[in-house]
Amino acid sequence: MILAAGGGTRLRPLTDTVPKPLIEVGGMTLLEHIARRLVAAGADRLIVNVHHHAARIERHLASLELDADVRISREEEQPLETGGGVLHAAPLFRRDGPFLVHNGDVLSEVDLAALLEARAASGALAALAVHERDTSRFLLFDDAGLLGWENEATGRSGRAREPRGDVRRFAFSGIHAIEPRFLDLVADRGVFSIVDAYLRLSALGERIVPHDVTGASWFEIGNPQRLAAARRALDRPEPR
Repeated sequence: MILAAGGGTRLRPLTDTVPKPLIEVGGMTLLEHIARRLVAAGADRLIVNVHHHAARIERHLASLELDADVRISREEEQPLETGGGVLHAAPLFRRDGPFLVHNGDVLSEVDLAALLEARAASGALAALAVHERDTSRFLLFDDAGLLGWENEATGRSGRAREPRGDVRRFAFSGIHAIEPRFLDLVADRGVFSIVDAYLRLSALGERIVPHDVTGASWFEIGNPQRLAAARRALDRPEPR
């Protein structure tokens, strides 16, 4: 599933006329980059949630001729955030195996097949691709998995339970591998963050584990400065 329903407000005025998933970097839209990487990792069904500029995004998807069954999850009234978006799309999942969720504003060279393998080896409900990077927001993990979160900029933090063993801090990459039973376990409804749902499930004893991808190329296209950095890295001409 590609999360593509956000409005990209931090990228205005560009996103007043261009949907964020259709911004081009390295000769392709963000949406095409992500879709082709998911297909290359073995995905044969792609679910894309839409809200802002929904019709344009749907037309673009139809033009890509992807080697996959593409399904659209329309969030008609409002964007439902990461957790609400996944839950709203639940009827579109086949549930015959784990699935990947990928933020629609992230470009990376994270090994998606390895992420799926890590989740399978752990037996966890979900494996989150995490890394060490310069940020103020972290997820906290211990020997049992996801423990809590911390925001250095605001001084706020939260924990789902008492720690078990050493606590480690990682930044979340916006890419997850998830067991289908997650869709039945989530009690949240409406607009909610998937990380909040993970924390509540962690408090109930479910394991959500980290998969360290530090060192893999990764760009979040969240504001004009980050877009410019991605374009500098990916729009470079081929060496002669």
